[in-house]
Amino acid sequence: MKRPTRALVAAVALGSLTAVTGCSGEGEPMTFDGPGATAAAPGGSAAPAPSKGTGGTVPKTLMPTGPKAEFTTANTLPDGTRIGVTTLHGAKSGFTGKVWVWAPQQYFDPKYAKSGFPVLIALPGGNGYPNNYWMGTDLKLQSSISEWSKEGKSLPFVVVMPVLNPDDKYYYDGSDIPGQPRMGTWMTEDVPDFVRANFRTFASRDGWAFMGSSSGGFVGLKSVLKHPDRFKAVIASGPDTVPDSPLWAGHEKERRANDPERLAALLGSRPDSEDRRVYLAFQVGSRESGVPALRTFVRKYTKGPVKSRLQVIPDGGHNARTYVRGMGDGSIQWISEHLQAPVPGP
Repeated sequence: MKRPTRALVAAVALGSLTAVTGCSGEGEPMTFDGPGATAAAPGGSAAPAPSKGTGGTVPKTLMPTGPKAEFTTANTLPDGTRIGVTTLHGAKSGFTGKVWVWAPQQYFDPKYAKSGFPVLIALPGGNGYPNNYWMGTDLKLQSSISEWSKEGKSLPFVVVMPVLNPDDKYYYDGSDIPGQPRMGTWMTEDVPDFVRANFRTFASRDGWAFMGSSSGGFVGLKSVLKHPDRFKAVIASGPDTVPDSPLWAGHEKERRANDPERLAALLGSRPDSEDRRVYLAFQVGSRESGVPALRTFVRKYTKGPVKSRLQVIPDGGHNARTYVRGMGDGSIQWISEHLQAPVPGP
């Protein structure tokens, strides 16, 4: 699946941008301050309950460290929860871009006031600039996660939606390509730092995952394989599995360092252990041309600490709606089983 195919995802999802127009409270200031926010100590604190989470470990909650971002309302869901947007100036990458965020109803429930929440960094297909189409409501990503969490299929993720590329001309493969904006650092350092500054999160990688479609699926897959100490899982839908930005020309060493196939082989050659296991949930529509390539990737690289699952979505195409359907049919539950759940207080 090459770049022209990726544009199909963006075309199908254009409605998500129009859904924002006219939404209740659009552009109004908003906050994600949850219960007990005024009592949160800077620098983080441990969750009070010793209960075990999904990953079988005692969770350590990090309270928001600040500084707090200024959010405005981008969209409102039927349940009253809001998707906020802010501009992030990446301290480590030097890149400035928009980030949209949604928190589920559970995040504001007083019984979870001292608990962290798992984070799902959601990446779009296409160029993903200037908007991340998951911030709309017509694709029903957030409302689906809300329903799935009530049904026990999904954890109640905080969904974070950064811009994917710095312009609409090139694909930067979510990487630090020499001489270009440092999109790898933006995605795997600046965005997580921003989330920790503003939300109750978990200290360990058990609370961090990616999901992405097409070009965003590639970036999520690569990021998890390159940084298994920071991220534990990914739902990669219709992704490429090799870096192919034209901007890599003359930088073969750096390109190889961002190649998911090479990264999977390296990680898979290491001894299997809980602290380095990653969970790769692949999705692909049955009508997509990339089915054989993903079957080969799963067969070749699922070994050692690399765990994978392939879901072929019946009558599915290369588009975001297909991938949300696939998530509900099993992918979101599979990664949720390996990530940290919020823990209610006493």
